[in-house]
Amino acid sequence: MTLRNSTDLNADSSLLIDTQALLLTARRPSITAVSLRIMATNLAFPTIFLLPTHFQPDELPELEGQIPTLTYDIKEAKIVLGRVAKKRRAILELRSRKLFTDEIQSTPPGDGHVVDESPAGPQRPAKRRKPSPSTERASISDDSTASDTDESFREETRSSRAISVQSTSEKKADQKDRELEAGKVDDSLIQVVRLAWFTDSLVRGRVLPVEEYLVYQGRKKAPPLAQPVFNAEDILRRAREDASGHPTSQGQFKQYGPAVQHPRSTSTKRPRFVQESTSENDRAKRLPPIPDYLHSEYSCQRPTPVDSPNSEFIEQLKKMRTLRTLEMDDVGIRAYSTSIAAVAAYPYTLSSASEVDRLPGCGPKIVELYKQWKNYGYLEDVEEAASNPKMKVLLLFYDIWGVGAKTANDFYKRGWRDLDDVVEHGWDDVTRVQQIGVKYYEELQEKIPRAEVESISKVILEHANRIRVGFQMVIVGGYRRGKASSGDVDVLLSHPDPSATDYFINEIVASLEGTGHITHTLTLSSKNSERGQAPLAWKGDSRKPGSGFDTLDKALVVWQDPNWDRTKASNNPNSHRRVDIIISPWKTAGCAVVGWTGGTTFERDLRRYCKKVKQLKFDSSGVRMRENGGDWVDLESDADGNPAPDMLTAEKRVFERLGLTWRPPEERCTG
Repeated sequence: MTLRNSTDLNADSSLLIDTQALLLTARRPSITAVSLRIMATNLAFPTIFLLPTHFQPDELPELEGQIPTLTYDIKEAKIVLGRVAKKRRAILELRSRKLFTDEIQSTPPGDGHVVDESPAGPQRPAKRRKPSPSTERASISDDSTASDTDESFREETRSSRAISVQSTSEKKADQKDRELEAGKVDDSLIQVVRLAWFTDSLVRGRVLPVEEYLVYQGRKKAPPLAQPVFNAEDILRRAREDASGHPTSQGQFKQYGPAVQHPRSTSTKRPRFVQESTSENDRAKRLPPIPDYLHSEYSCQRPTPVDSPNSEFIEQLKKMRTLRTLEMDDVGIRAYSTSIAAVAAYPYTLSSASEVDRLPGCGPKIVELYKQWKNYGYLEDVEEAASNPKMKVLLLFYDIWGVGAKTANDFYKRGWRDLDDVVEHGWDDVTRVQQIGVKYYEELQEKIPRAEVESISKVILEHANRIRVGFQMVIVGGYRRGKASSGDVDVLLSHPDPSATDYFINEIVASLEGTGHITHTLTLSSKNSERGQAPLAWKGDSRKPGSGFDTLDKALVVWQDPNWDRTKASNNPNSHRRVDIIISPWKTAGCAVVGWTGGTTFERDLRRYCKKVKQLKFDSSGVRMRENGGDWVDLESDADGNPAPDMLTAEKRVFERLGLTWRPPEERCTG
């Protein structure tokens, strides 16, 4: 790894200043963040992909909310926006996302894209003057049309031509002009632009030309040694043509003949050919209507059942998300989470690519993945990962309790390839939690049946009421959402008397350790009691990433049933289980139940909904205002200020007072 030079540091510093300028502008009383979003919506930005590189985790959601034309699929984008100052780095960022390009030299500012700055917004690009043959060859290929990115619209007008003496190049130029007038664009062009272009455009109230902000521009090309993705309908059609002796073209015999094999032809799985008696257009006309709730922006506004008719496809998408997690692609993770939530909320069995394409949050990438899964029974990236030695090792490490994607990659970089390597070469370097995760690796991979979840929870509640009578408990997590088995057990305890929950986490853990139920305590936190059991104070968006996500008192422990038949075994044969015990004050118990019940995307969107729609800050310790000093908002007491009679009533009041339709736990399964 080479040290960065002063030029790189100066470039990055200028990018930080650009971002700070936008944030400062957003804080002015006259120009709020909301008004900036409205301004952005009124500007005709091209489709933008946001690079997560060099952003803090809490910066990305805020900036994403400012971009009205944001896409999570880089292949859809016209502009790639980010904190990238060097052309070489820009090319690497594109290649890392499997987007390969041929560089196109930047055009002079006078030849670039000019955007209408009138309040009514940009108009259709003006016709361009026919360039000379040498200029045309240098700028765009003969079969290209003008792009709709900032550099691609043309200000020049086309000179008149004598139809009778048009050369071949002139005819092609005329064809491109006709396509331009028809609104066609060159989807092969991609531009990497500094973040300052977007922030400056917002501040100035118009989409600026990109010339001064351009880092790199190129034309998309096929990846090296790319293999065609076969479509079942195409194969069947060509087979019929071969049998009749009337191929569409000679090239089709060459491409699909016996000498060419599908890269997965050695797989034991045979492709699933979908025979259809009607065209795709006819099929689209017969598709069921998309439910209105699916058009909502936030998954917390939709019913998402535990049993989806598309569960097999969803499981494949989850595996893709895990791969992106191991690649530490934050944007990809969010994109797959959004798509998974949309498919999971769709109440009908998907039957065609066009049906997937119309689902909110499912772009061309998800459509292509559906085609792969429908036709071949697998996803190529998932199959490749299963046989990729590095990815197999990363998945092994990622399944260790206490090991995330970053640590899994770090283990691999150290040269470790299995659990024995961790024990032999790194035992003194890994954390105690990771040591326990390795020691009980196989047991902690086992799923916990619902009956055992209930048995463990019953013991915890009994111990709580031995210490102080009156505790109530809700089993949260996957169990409450209706899953047949769980990876761990999550229980939430609360008591109407505030003094009962104060530092109670220490007492309940000591009691369960005394009876041998808790064998190891991984984490013990009493932060909520340390601040007087008050909801976490709202400190604004400038807080450090991750602070205040969930600061309830909690213990993350390893559990083992201490009872067994000692006449049959000398050692305890019961499996070790992961158990989370959470303690909430009564006045915010409803928020705690909500925060620990929903699927990951449900909880993410609930926080986004509270922020964007209600101007509130939500976490499991309570709700605060984002303005007026960050005061706590009581969502759970009745009109007279009396607290809820039980934890589930409090939960329903949270939904009602946030303006959300009540969703039972079994409808919060966003995946």
